[in-house]
Amino acid sequence: MIGRLRGTLAEKQPPHVILDVNGIGYELEVPMSTLYRLPPVGEALLLHTHLVVREDAQLLYGFFEKRERELFRELIRLNGVGPKLALALMSGLEVDELVRCVQAQDTSALVKVPGVGKKTAERLLVELKDRFKAWETVPGMLPLAVEPGGAQAVSSAENDAVSALVSLGYKPQEASRAVAAVKGEGLSSEELIRSALKGMI
Repeated sequence: MIGRLRGTLAEKQPPHVILDVNGIGYELEVPMSTLYRLPPVGEALLLHTHLVVREDAQLLYGFFEKRERELFRELIRLNGVGPKLALALMSGLEVDELVRCVQAQDTSALVKVPGVGKKTAERLLVELKDRFKAWETVPGMLPLAVEPGGAQAVSSAENDAVSALVSLGYKPQEASRAVAAVKGEGLSSEELIRSALKGMI
């Protein structure tokens, strides 16, 4: 099992990143909660990781902090929850928001996540309630840094944001509308994704 990787952020293509570790490029899929906190390309980065081995692939998932990885592991232990749905849940809701939903047994935010219907949300909340008793809330995520960019960068950022939302399970038209509703000059793809998700959740 690969537990963590330290290297240089070589590429950011939401929701995937490539981490260069001594000349080897590791491709990782990350939740949006991690993506918002990544440094600019070319800077040093440490990610806590979880490796999923399948017959047809070896998939590596990265998380900015251990707490996110532990949440991911709790989610994929649940019946009917795979890595894709776990990442969608973690992208639509930050860790503390998800914990609060479980504590309050509130399905309203969960059902807005692609792939989660009312019955699934109710089942997830019941199954997670006991698991989350030991979890304590911590201060919210760090503020998102806005990267400079011109008109071309903005257009690329919008495309990246739409692609990321589609990969999370949203329909292309739905993703395009959500990004168009929050786009603004100079916004990074991470900022567009965060704003679009807030508008949909």
